[in-house]
Amino acid sequence: MAIQSRLPAFLLTRPSAQSARFADMLRDRFGDGLTVVISPLMEPEFPVPKVPSGPFAALVFTSETGVAAYRRDPARFAVTGNTAYCVGGRTAQAAQAAGLAPVSAEGDADALVALILSQRPSGPLLHLCGADTRGDVAGRLTAGGIPTTACTAYRQADQPLTDQAKTLLRGERPVVVPLFSPRSAHLFLAQVGPITPRAPLVCAVLSAAVAEPLLSQPIKLLYAKEPNAVALLDSLVGAYDATQTP
Repeated sequence: MAIQSRLPAFLLTRPSAQSARFADMLRDRFGDGLTVVISPLMEPEFPVPKVPSGPFAALVFTSETGVAAYRRDPARFAVTGNTAYCVGGRTAQAAQAAGLAPVSAEGDADALVALILSQRPSGPLLHLCGADTRGDVAGRLTAGGIPTTACTAYRQADQPLTDQAKTLLRGERPVVVPLFSPRSAHLFLAQVGPITPRAPLVCAVLSAAVAEPLLSQPIKLLYAKEPNAVALLDSLVGAYDATQTP
């Protein structure tokens, strides 16, 4: 039996742009016949940031959304160089499109901190982050001898599940939910509880930290071998088998 015919439905909960891109990745891997429902649990908002006094020698980004915040008004951030230290490839691509010179850690916040500490850049750094941030990147870099200031440049506003998503969860077809952050896992649990889903649930998670809120739930977990979207996609190859009951 072909993989495509055995796949469950997919519920994508990242912000709209990232979910649309991951939906394309799913279809490229498994074919066009997938059932994919996009219902973002968060969408970015960009209030005018309170920018610390500069100048700063380089930027630090832990998300594409941070780059999007920078692009709204680059002059606001008083950066003298164009180096951008980025958590991974997608963020680096966004930084390059913004006219910056990206240096990618190709990993997570820990990998990014390790990269910057190993390169020992001169001058203070500015980390453009969200209101809900993890990893204390600025604090760890500063403790390591590289003065870094965090600037809250955006926030992710919670969004309700769409009616289409609720219908999917109330059905009998297995549903796979890729989750990329602990916050998205918490939001998913909070929203799915009142629905009392009938669908067997599989959550594909980016890391153990993302899985932690789900461990006490009757949800099958699939783990990415590396903290990136491609590895998470690879974990979905076994999604059909994971949804089957004995």
